[in-house]
Amino acid sequence: MILQNDLLLRTARGELTERVPVWMMRQAGRVLAQYRAVRERAGSFITLAKTPELAAEVTIQPVDAFEVDAAIIFSDILVVPEAMGLPYEMIEARGPVFPQTVRSSADLSRLHVADAETDLGYVLDAIRLTKRELNGRVPLIGFAGAPFTIFCYMTEGKGSKTFSVAKKLLYTDPHFAHTLLRQITDSTIAYLKAQIRAGADLIQLFDSWAGILSPEQYRTFSLPYIKQICDAITEVPVTVFAKGAFFARHEIGQLDCQVVGLDWNMDPAESRTLVPNKVLQGNLDPCVLYADFAQIRTEVKQMLDAFGHQHYIANLGHGIYPDTDPDKARCFVDAVKELSAQR
Repeated sequence: MILQNDLLLRTARGELTERVPVWMMRQAGRVLAQYRAVRERAGSFITLAKTPELAAEVTIQPVDAFEVDAAIIFSDILVVPEAMGLPYEMIEARGPVFPQTVRSSADLSRLHVADAETDLGYVLDAIRLTKRELNGRVPLIGFAGAPFTIFCYMTEGKGSKTFSVAKKLLYTDPHFAHTLLRQITDSTIAYLKAQIRAGADLIQLFDSWAGILSPEQYRTFSLPYIKQICDAITEVPVTVFAKGAFFARHEIGQLDCQVVGLDWNMDPAESRTLVPNKVLQGNLDPCVLYADFAQIRTEVKQMLDAFGHQHYIANLGHGIYPDTDPDKARCFVDAVKELSAQR
């Protein structure tokens, strides 16, 4: 199917474009009233994510509401550990919780490398359905959590500010840590390749907890596994977004990925120097969208001036916050389009 709007794909491939493409992490979510209505109809977040028709519906909602240049499939990074044999629950106001954790080599016997077609078929069905309903309007982004971030949740059992249980294991049982990370990596590669076969046009890896590691630990317990995934995904462009890993930009830039995502603490000019041959993505502070419309436009202009209008994908520096006014999100998208088209 020929895409009507292939701006994001052309940019990710390093081509020169007529303006900067724009989308928002977590754009298919609680910021939209129509999402909340579907979520209520589903009864739970996990039911919504596991019902392909509903997941496709909320994936497309921000394309309609904001006219972003890409859709990203509605799912969760924690579907991978569940597919490996470690189910989770989504508790309102608490976030994800794993009733059981994996903290020793003995615990590994409960896990298996996920079979994407059988264990994660509902995500693949959602991708196929979304592609059909998008009908070529914009590209569809598939995604997964980076292995270290998934490791954090599987060992800690819940979200954490420090993930000290996970980090403790890196020091006290590195053999276990690497064994689990290899299983996660194998599962993730199979899952992402299945997403591509189902129709995903780009892939993004989210290393949400990269910033809790020291540079040395990151080089030992995260980068090698991200490299393995990047090396394996040759069919479509890959974006690596390692939140908080400002210290690893140079190394990430050497990976076989096409796009490097930046959070709002990463300076654009410095990042261009550290990552000279990649497309950059980011990095507006999501809190900017609490400002008035004029201030949002000012901040967007400053961001565009800093990144330049080529080899760049406009985005937030993390996911959009759920209490954001949708009109402010639309202002952000419109400002990127208008200001980046001005030469």
